Amino acid sequence: MNDKLLSFLGICMRAKKLVIGADVCVKSAQQGNSYLILYAEDFSANSLKKVAAAARQYGVRIIDTHRTKEELSFALGRLCGVLSVEDEGFAKKLIAMLETEQRGDLYDKI
Repeated sequence: MNDKLLSFLGICMRAKKLVIGADVCVKSAQQGNSYLILYAEDFSANSLKKVAAAARQYGVRIIDTHRTKEELSFALGRLCGVLSVEDEGFAKKLIAMLETEQRGDLYDKI
C-alpha cells in the first residue's frame, strides 16, 4: 500500500481509535468522543447529511478523504464509508496529511 493516509488509518484502526459507520459516528460525536470524521467520496449523500449535521452540532470537523469506499474498506479490513477518529493526536495528524495532500493537488493544477 503506497497511500500514506490509508496506511495511517490502518494504524489508527489497530490502535482501536476509529469507529466505522454513520450511526456510530453520530453517537461518537454526541458523546464528545469524536475529534474528526472522515468520509469516502462516494459515500451516500443521505447518510452524509445526517453525519454532517451531527458534526456541525457538536463541533467536530468533517473532511472528505478523496478516496472511495472500496479503498477505505481495503485499508481497514471492513466495509467503510464514514469513520470517526477518537484520538486527538491521530486526528491532528490526519488533518495535516489531508491538508498537505490538498495543497499539493492545488500546486499541480497551477
